[in-house]
Amino acid sequence: MAKFELKLPKMGESVAEATITNWLKNVGETIAADEAVLEIATDKVDSEVPSEVSGTLTEILFQVNDVVKVGQTIAIIETEGGSVEASKTADVAAPIVAEVAKTVETAKESVAPADFSGSDKFFSPLVKNIAKEEGVSVIELESISGSGKDGRVTKEDILKFVESRKSKVESQPTQTITQVAQPENRNSQPETKAVPVSVNGGDEIIEMDRMRKLISGYMVASVQTSAHVQSFIEVDVTNIVKWRTKVKDAFEKREGEKLTFTPIMMEAVAKALKDFPGMNISVDGDYIIKKKNINLGMAAALPNGNLIVPVIKNADQLNLVGMAKAVNDLGNRAKAGKLKPDDTQGGTYTVTNVGTFGSVFGTPIINQPQVGILALGAIRKVPAVIETPEGDFIGIRQKMFLSHSYDHRVVDGALGGSFVKRVADYLEAFDVNREY
Repeated sequence: MAKFELKLPKMGESVAEATITNWLKNVGETIAADEAVLEIATDKVDSEVPSEVSGTLTEILFQVNDVVKVGQTIAIIETEGGSVEASKTADVAAPIVAEVAKTVETAKESVAPADFSGSDKFFSPLVKNIAKEEGVSVIELESISGSGKDGRVTKEDILKFVESRKSKVESQPTQTITQVAQPENRNSQPETKAVPVSVNGGDEIIEMDRMRKLISGYMVASVQTSAHVQSFIEVDVTNIVKWRTKVKDAFEKREGEKLTFTPIMMEAVAKALKDFPGMNISVDGDYIIKKKNINLGMAAALPNGNLIVPVIKNADQLNLVGMAKAVNDLGNRAKAGKLKPDDTQGGTYTVTNVGTFGSVFGTPIINQPQVGILALGAIRKVPAVIETPEGDFIGIRQKMFLSHSYDHRVVDGALGGSFVKRVADYLEAFDVNREY
């Protein structure tokens, strides 16, 4: 018999850890090769971890809701056969693994991320992230004298504090051990949040699921971070509607893909971003990062009512067929829960189709750290003035609204308005005779 260490696999370049959400196998149960052993979740994507070998699950090293780093051993599987030396190595390693797991648990308790929502002071998401990564408590963060506007704590302020604290820790090692041990006692009786009570007894109280909690946090943080401004423009898409109606059946027959309006809109957005690279940026504290690639996020509603934003990489390099395939692939995999962590990473600008639900326009919230998001309204038949050399007349046209939310910290009205106008120009100039 030999023992195999099941490790958390690499899930993408930008994914360093995952949360265990469910163990599909219990200790003592047999596992086939490539059979799913547990379910994990990253910031936005849920997935399964399969076993590389057949055998029996003998040890589980992490429990549900534990956060595990990529490459860490999460379970031990006993396999048939294998070399004696391999078995001995595994036997020797088992106590070490258990000790490491215990150490990890203690460390996780001692540096559990602080909840800054209860603080009366404003802290930017960047400062909060640094505080969480460095284990800075709310009390410590509030004690830092800010050098920013209105006494706000800047990136430099918290980095200086962290460096100063590390120096003190290095000079007093014994004191550090005492301080690390203290939180363990405090966490031995974890605090429980009070559950809301229905006054009349007829209301149903439901706790948010993990993804809804994440979305909630992201939305609140975005509103607190970006100075949201909106621009709206009405677009005549009659030519696009006529062209799609004419070619959609032939397109599906030839390409094996349905042709919706979304890839046509995405194509126009990608072109406009090339014309206005000032919209294809992100913000990090006091710095602006110009993005080399144009990666379009595509907000998609999930069957459970939650939201996810898969990303079309290098969207400006795709023709209409490639765009349609990318849109359909990401949309279908999002609904089926088959997205990979990398599928939601690296977006530089986001598009959301509120028209799917009949909305004419909306005021979408920016997907941080991006600086803009475009909402596509429903296409409607409306009476409109049509200008001709012979004079004006009233006709029925297919129109829609584009709603552009942008971050006024770095994008002024001239850029925000010009960008959405350029998208509209591309859509209205659509060639009804174009090939796909």
